[in-house]
Amino acid sequence: MVLQRIFRAVVMGPPGSGKGTVSSRITKTFGLKHLSSGDLLRANIESKTGFPRTVSQAEALDGVYRVDTVINLDVPFQTIKERLTSRWTHLPSGRVYNTDFNPPKVAGLDDVTGEPLVQRDDDTPETVTRRLKAYQTQTEPVLEYFRSKGILEVFSGTETNKIWPHVQTFLSRKLS
Repeated sequence: MVLQRIFRAVVMGPPGSGKGTVSSRITKTFGLKHLSSGDLLRANIESKTGFPRTVSQAEALDGVYRVDTVINLDVPFQTIKERLTSRWTHLPSGRVYNTDFNPPKVAGLDDVTGEPLVQRDDDTPETVTRRLKAYQTQTEPVLEYFRSKGILEVFSGTETNKIWPHVQTFLSRKLS
């Protein structure tokens, strides 16, 4: 008989902090399934992306599932602002470019089709600043809630590739 252990982790961080990248690396490295808590609880709790956003949502999540750990990606807002405002997208395909570290071969044009790239409305400097301030205001109490439960782990840095080894080491210890 094969027993499977259930391990539930919540990955938090501001928009553009690398949550999606870290989550995909966790699933590949540890063979875990990625389930969006928002998707799981949508029937019971009104939620937008970025769940949990409030202490009451964190408590509701806690009431339905035992969370083993919360991984908080602490990336300086200035780094995120630079990262997001340098992001350009080819809307038909979803390909994303960054003028700083993944620029298109020809500025402003998709590498594959040659079609124009656009900057999404939520990647403009004004919108990014507003989103980051809202995240900070909403999320500090949620992080404090998880910290008080003793399950919050904070990983600080400016690049996902530098944060990831620390997350990987932490999870290796937790899952062994």
